[in-house]
Amino acid sequence: MNGIPATMRALRQPATTGPRDMHLITDAPVPAPGPGEVLIRVSAAGVNFADVMRAHGTYVDGPRVPYIAGFEAAGEVVARGQGVALEVGRHVIGAGAGAFAEYAVLPAAGAVPVPAGWTEEQAVGLVLNWATALAALGPMGRVAAGETVLIHAAAGGVGQAAVRLARHRGATVIAAASPGKHDVVRDLGADHVIDARGCDVASEVLGLTGGQGADLVLESVGGEAFRAGLAAVRRITGRMVVYGMAGGEAVISNRDLNFTHPVQVIGLHIGVLADAEPQLFAELVDELSTLVTAGVLPPGRPTVYDLADGPRALVALEARATVGKLALRP
Repeated sequence: MNGIPATMRALRQPATTGPRDMHLITDAPVPAPGPGEVLIRVSAAGVNFADVMRAHGTYVDGPRVPYIAGFEAAGEVVARGQGVALEVGRHVIGAGAGAFAEYAVLPAAGAVPVPAGWTEEQAVGLVLNWATALAALGPMGRVAAGETVLIHAAAGGVGQAAVRLARHRGATVIAAASPGKHDVVRDLGADHVIDARGCDVASEVLGLTGGQGADLVLESVGGEAFRAGLAAVRRITGRMVVYGMAGGEAVISNRDLNFTHPVQVIGLHIGVLADAEPQLFAELVDELSTLVTAGVLPPGRPTVYDLADGPRALVALEARATVGKLALRP
């Protein structure tokens, strides 16, 4: 590949011992794009909680160690594989293995153009965080104007997007976040902010909704937050969209759904959605583009770390010590 080096800097995960053991290497082979793929020179890589899970070996069908970490990247297309119409020189964002590096391969079909006037860093999160929030509120959660939405982890990457989008759709937003992050979600337009850790979330939501519960709950935490979300959903017509498990696994039985929590529980993984329903994913991307043009979706403002500091960023994310989207700069 003309002008493209044979090796690159990258973050390598050597074992399933967590992100503390992730480390920078300088001799990783630059990958070559296969059929239907593009190679990008990475300008910014998105950091996601799934990266933490992969580092611990708990992510379903995650990569086998050792591996080059990361899976969300934005940058310039520098080479393309067979059958790809996307031009060299285009600036795109997408998901593909080995994103925490100077070069990464992305499926061309899922590579979305960086919006005009945006930098790659500002676009990080567009096809994962924003698309997840849009799917959760739209085709999955079916939120309507006048309904009430409870958003767990409201100060995170998906959470902040969901607050903005729910308000745009005319919903009343109850944002759950730790106390140090309350001002962030208030500034995004949340109508009510509750302490995600220090209060009875279900009781708070029931009190704010006249005992009815939230019409829609967006749940990404798992563990006890999952149970609290179930108890906070309006019976029969209420929905809970589950798109994460940062706090651990949680279970619900048919007995629960029949007697205790007769609500609609909906699973969402944006990667699975894109693979199983590509037309729906394309519609989400089109809607995101419309929201960008209308100014509803502003350029992102991620906290940016140098590539070598990626392990530190992941450790902070795991400790719930971060706010909003994180990105790495190679």
